[in-house]
Amino acid sequence: MGWAILYTNAPAVGRMPAREERMPKSAKRAKQAFWERGYLAHGYWLGKERLGQVRLGPKKEWDGVYRWEAGNHSGEAATLDEAKRAVEQAALAGASQLRLFDKP
Repeated sequence: MGWAILYTNAPAVGRMPAREERMPKSAKRAKQAFWERGYLAHGYWLGKERLGQVRLGPKKEWDGVYRWEAGNHSGEAATLDEAKRAVEQAALAGASQLRLFDKP
């Protein structure tokens, strides 16, 4: 065998290999909620709908407490991670809870 045969991209038989068929893509992708950082606040969004937010106080007067609210739930947390987790839990509970007074 010569060196030219070993170092070419051409197939050994002389035919091009058949193209593999691609898997069909799903029609719609499920939306996923995400966090967005803002000025003195962080928002939890699902598409264009805000599910909840975590607020800080004014810069010079901030007391170190993160205040969060999601739907009808609100509270305070010592760290940003705890406040974000609380918003995610409240948004999840609000999404799974049945609405009492809405007409079907």
